[in-house]
Amino acid sequence: MYGDIGTSVLYAFKEVFATGHVPITPDNVLGVLSLFFWSLTLVVSIKYVSLIMRADNHGEGGLMALLALASTSTQTKPRVRAALMSLGVFGVALFFADGVLTPAISVLSAMEGLEAITPEAKPYVVPLSLIVLVALFLVQRRGTADIGRFFGPITVAWFAAIGVAGVFQIVQNPVVLMAVSPGYALQFAVEHYHIAFITLGAVFLCLTGAEALYADMGHFGKTPIRIAWFGLVMPSLVLNYFGQGALVLADPAAAASPFFNMLPDWALIPMVALATAATVIASQALITGAFSATKQTIQLGFLPRLTILHTSIKEAGQIYIPAVNWALLAGVVAAVVFFGSSSALAAAYGISVSMVMIITTAMTFYVIRYGWGYPLWLCLASTGVFFVVDAAFFSSNLLKVAQGGWFPLVMAAVLYVIMSTWKDGRRLLNEKLRSDALDLPSFLDAVFVSPPARVEGTAVFLTADSGTVPNALLHNLKHNKVLHAHNVFVTVRNHEVPWIGLDKRLQIESLGHDCWQVVINYGFKNDPDVPKALAQMRGRGCSVDPMSTSYFLSRDTVVPTLGAGMAPWREKLFAQMHHNASGAADFLNLPNNSVVELGSKIEI
Repeated sequence: MYGDIGTSVLYAFKEVFATGHVPITPDNVLGVLSLFFWSLTLVVSIKYVSLIMRADNHGEGGLMALLALASTSTQTKPRVRAALMSLGVFGVALFFADGVLTPAISVLSAMEGLEAITPEAKPYVVPLSLIVLVALFLVQRRGTADIGRFFGPITVAWFAAIGVAGVFQIVQNPVVLMAVSPGYALQFAVEHYHIAFITLGAVFLCLTGAEALYADMGHFGKTPIRIAWFGLVMPSLVLNYFGQGALVLADPAAAASPFFNMLPDWALIPMVALATAATVIASQALITGAFSATKQTIQLGFLPRLTILHTSIKEAGQIYIPAVNWALLAGVVAAVVFFGSSSALAAAYGISVSMVMIITTAMTFYVIRYGWGYPLWLCLASTGVFFVVDAAFFSSNLLKVAQGGWFPLVMAAVLYVIMSTWKDGRRLLNEKLRSDALDLPSFLDAVFVSPPARVEGTAVFLTADSGTVPNALLHNLKHNKVLHAHNVFVTVRNHEVPWIGLDKRLQIESLGHDCWQVVINYGFKNDPDVPKALAQMRGRGCSVDPMSTSYFLSRDTVVPTLGAGMAPWREKLFAQMHHNASGAADFLNLPNNSVVELGSKIEI
């Protein structure tokens, strides 16, 4: 969880002086260190750890959980809710873009440590980085259960090592400790206002990874995250940044690579190895986070169904999504090859993370105002300060759009179009199905006036809307002219909460004639499993025997048409996505040997 923000020490301080805009003077170094210290304090310690972590969705955190919480809080304000949903979806798209950049910049910055050992290693930095990254993505299918137990100790060793390295330099030049005073940051901003604004874009790099504290809250809980941050992570980061500052004060030439230059020769190789391990862990956290976010996005209806494989029999959250894994790998390889260095990637990195932070702050305002009911002045005061800070960082990063900031923006824009098209397309498709649908109770009453032949067993018909006749039932009656002895009409509903317990899983309504309407409820972190859910019907009027149950699904083919729907190109995109979506049978965990799919064409 702390791997991303922990490996920022490899490149954040270096980037401040890399452009040459900031002269290396004692006052400037102290001013920059003060900016680092107070950025970590305001944004991470106060904003995330103290405020935003209170906005949990039944114990879960992260942008998707916050989006669901903000959406629920503004249900009585449809326009605001729609705007927040669009903003949140774009934030999720930016998160996926971050999932491409984090492994690229982290591993590249670690491998660049080889240049501190010998300049002759420079041509091998990119190839070695690609080898490490490709190997990382290739092992994702195996899951993290086996290697996860080593992540904690390695990460602790990393923070201990960077803290000790910082202390060694601070002892030789303790004047840097004066940078704890915010006066130095203010003095730097006032005296060098023409470059201070540009510098904020580099200073912001020390905050990348702060979102992980909130996103992983559901895995660890608030208390362990806070203890780890204040007890180990923040002190180690501050000591290392101050140590780099102390080194640069003593030797301005060391600013070219302050992290590795602050180490004695004998420690270079072990630190490069440890840095590589730390960056791999940081990358792993983003990759697994992308898998989890994808699953939640599918559950909330913004992405088509994808094949999801569980890599652990003990932990439900350990999943692997092949399509996401290979898409991320392609993006990471493209980023490494195209940019070629951590300095070049730094320009692209900050803008996506800073936008996510602004979106998080905006949604938090609506949660505490309309969800918690706090007074308007208090909500504006508590989020306004952070919004100003976030806006300053974002504005500074906007200056880097031409230098590479366009890369994550283009990726996020493409993903946003895909997600919004899928959401709108599903809405149009459901409206079309609803307009052509028949009322289920009335239909059954008409059918049983002169009932067809009934066969043994149970038929489970999946339908998007409860109370309507599934197309699969109409096709079954038309072609097979039979009806099963027991018929269960199932609607799966996904809700904007992370978990729904077994006590609220099923809603059952008897329709007579040995027919039942069943609604199965899932949160966006639950794993859909229809047979397991239907097993709860035992003792409630209907027993679904796995050996004599058939599942009937409608396999709809979407046909784009001219009309009042989406733009033609979006309708074609949706039709292609709908065609390529993984089957509902796999997504709902239906037994393969008991599924019957009946197709139909639907025009939107």
